[in-house]
Amino acid sequence: MVGQHVGCIFMGPPGSGKGTQAKLLTAELSIPHISTGDILRSEVAAGSELGLKVQAIMDAGHYVSDDVMNQLIEQRFLQSDVEAGYILDGYPRTIDQAESLIGILRARGLATPKVFYFEVPTEVLVERITGRLSCPACGAVFHKTLNPPQKDNFCHYCGHEGLTSRADDDEATLRKRLEVFTTQTAPLLSFFEHHGALIRLNGLMSPRDLQGALRGHLS
Repeated sequence: MVGQHVGCIFMGPPGSGKGTQAKLLTAELSIPHISTGDILRSEVAAGSELGLKVQAIMDAGHYVSDDVMNQLIEQRFLQSDVEAGYILDGYPRTIDQAESLIGILRARGLATPKVFYFEVPTEVLVERITGRLSCPACGAVFHKTLNPPQKDNFCHYCGHEGLTSRADDDEATLRKRLEVFTTQTAPLLSFFEHHGALIRLNGLMSPRDLQGALRGHLS
């Protein structure tokens, strides 16, 4: 993978493990992990006009409009750190966004990326997400039963006290998000399969095995 431009899209429902795998791979390859969820949450935290609109949409378990997301991604791809590669997480979610992305990449002379789809059954996703905890200081992710912190309510990576749960990680909101994912985003599988870019991954594998599978496809 050394010297290659590594362009990837990680797709999968909430809780499928794509965010964790993206962070591991970007650390190894020194390429940016572009998480649209992180970008949107930073707007919410800033209290901007866009952020207030986004907060209402996220609280309802829906996605932000294609126009807003396309503009955010186009701005992000103007930054120089994508020259060596990137991993997109949470975008595209619709055919319109996918077509916009391909146009953005072509304008920069970049090829269609490899698209990794993380497949996980719904009930496993519910268990994973409703028990999820995160560190507001360093972003580390834990789980109340599957991956608990070494000391209750403390991040054992940075030492911060006070792990939090996202407001939209309750079961009712999660099931709405999964419904939206199925109806709006699943058609992208056919779209990218048609472009010869789709690679399906078993999201029930251990994080280590998933990482090995990713490296094998990128080698």
